[in-house]
Amino acid sequence: MAKVTVLVAVYNARKYLASCLNSLLRQTHRDWEAICVDDASTDDSRDILESYARKDGRIRVMAMSCNGGQAKARNAALKLATGEFVCMLDSDDTFSDDALQRALEVFEQHPATDSVLFDLMMCYDDRKESYPLPVFDSLSGTEAFERSLTWNIHGLYMIRTDIHRRFPYDETSHAYSDDNTTRTHFLHSAEVRVCRGIYYYRQHGESVTHKATVRRFDYLDANLNMKKMMLQWQVEDRLIDLYENARWLNLVGVYMFYFHNRRKLPPVDSRYGLRKLKEMWLTVEVNRIDAVHRRKFGYCPFRGHWWLFRCQEELYFCLRSILDLFRKGKMH
Repeated sequence: MAKVTVLVAVYNARKYLASCLNSLLRQTHRDWEAICVDDASTDDSRDILESYARKDGRIRVMAMSCNGGQAKARNAALKLATGEFVCMLDSDDTFSDDALQRALEVFEQHPATDSVLFDLMMCYDDRKESYPLPVFDSLSGTEAFERSLTWNIHGLYMIRTDIHRRFPYDETSHAYSDDNTTRTHFLHSAEVRVCRGIYYYRQHGESVTHKATVRRFDYLDANLNMKKMMLQWQVEDRLIDLYENARWLNLVGVYMFYFHNRRKLPPVDSRYGLRKLKEMWLTVEVNRIDAVHRRKFGYCPFRGHWWLFRCQEELYFCLRSILDLFRKGKMH
C-alpha cells in the first residue's frame, strides 16, 4: 500500500509524458504509486510508460482496449488504487517537487479536511500565470461546491480515497465531465483547504479544450448532467439558479465555437453540434437566468423560437468578428 495514489490517464502524450513522469520521480514524499492508463494511444505512449515502470516499481501501467476518454481511464485506475489519498495528474502536466508532501501535510495538520487544492500554475508557451484563488483558510464542502460552480476555485486537488470511490469520475461524456466529479467531491467533503504544492497545468493547442473537434460539444451534456445531479441531491435553489446562469453562458460560448469552426469540422460533426446546441437550449430554465443576461444582445434565450435565437447568435458573432478584425487593423 502507498500513502497516495496518482491517477495518470494517457492518450497520445509522447511529447510531454516524460516530463510528467519525471515530476513524480522527483517528489520529496516517496510513498506514492502512479497508476498510468494508456487510453488506446496510437503513438508510442505505452512504450514510454512501460519503460518507466521497469525502472521504478511505483509506476504501474494498464491499457484500455479502446479510447473511452479520461473519465473511464481514471476510473479504471481508481479501482486499483491502494493509497489513503488520491489525486490525478494529466499526462501533459507536472507537479512541483514538493506537491504531494505539501498536500499530505495539510491532511495531517487538519484531520477534518477531505480535499486539498494544489496551488495551480497555468503554463503557456511564453509565460506562466498563477490561478487567482481567493484567500481562505478553509471552506465547508458546500462553500467549495458553490465556488466551483463558477470556477472561483479550480478543480485540481488531492482527496481521501474513500470519498473518491463513493463518487468516481462521471462517464456520461467523453470529455469535460470531470468538472462534475470535482464539484461532487467538494460537496461531499467536510472541509476543503489549499496547500502550497504546485500543479503545473500546461495550455497548448493539442488538448481537447483547444482543438476544433466534435468533442467540444460534450461540454453541453456534461453541464446538463451536473444540473440533474444537483436536482437529485436537492441542493439549495439559489445554487441551481447560479449554475443555470453558468450553463447558459457556456451554451452561448459553445455556439461561438460552432460559429467559428463549423466549416473546419466534418459535415456530420457540424450537424451533430447544431443539433446538440438546440437540445441543450430547450433544457434551459429561462426563469432562472438573471435579467442582465436575458436582456443582453447575444444572450437573449428567445424561448420557443429556436430560429430567432440562431439568427441572434449568427448576427452577434458576425459583428464580434468584424469588430475583432477592426481592432487588429488599428493595432497594425
